Amino acid sequence: MLINTQLLKSFSTTFIEFKVVVLGKENTGKTSLVEKYLYERFCDAASYQSTIGTAFGAKRMVIDGHSISLGIWDTAGSERYDSMSRIYYRGAFAAIICFDLTNASTFEKAAFWINEIKQCEEKCKIYLCGTKKDLIKQDKTNRRVDYYDALELADENAAQYYETSSKDGDSIDEMFLDVSKAFVADPENLKINKRKGLSLNGNSTASSSNTCNYSKKYNNKFCGC
Repeated sequence: MLINTQLLKSFSTTFIEFKVVVLGKENTGKTSLVEKYLYERFCDAASYQSTIGTAFGAKRMVIDGHSISLGIWDTAGSERYDSMSRIYYRGAFAAIICFDLTNASTFEKAAFWINEIKQCEEKCKIYLCGTKKDLIKQDKTNRRVDYYDALELADENAAQYYETSSKDGDSIDEMFLDVSKAFVADPENLKINKRKGLSLNGNSTASSSNTCNYSKKYNNKFCGC
């Protein structure tokens, strides 16, 4: 599988968009996960504000000669936004459902989100993601969610399971790459949702880039796009 995330000036004039929604209880590290994937940066928890509503970011790449645009919707984790989140996962190809490996209650909430997706967006693929793995590596007694319990939940729901660290970058690129490969693997996905991309010189082209509204979210403090 050939992957190229460099500037794609020589490739097709169209790219194929698809949507991934990131769900989970508040303070599970959803925003850190997205920030690490899109911008290769990590800030300590004190630097982040709780997401209000949603934040959006996108990454373009080429997989097997297909230019794709991976749109990532980072949703609020507070329970008062649960019903609002349904707006954002409509039409999603995949849902990444996050829980904190050091907090058992977030794992219980993950089961809620899995049921939500299965009831409201039947075709959406589910990826279960345990976050903050670096805290487990520092001290194994920090683990509050057993690996096999999480794996069992994933297996029961035809989901893939990953344990990630936004601090160290563990398994984050792998997870998003697997999501993108799954999208491209279905020929039906390649027939729809094509959009024109524009280069800086105004010519129509697909290019590798990251876009977001994180600068608005953080008052331009951390966003480098």
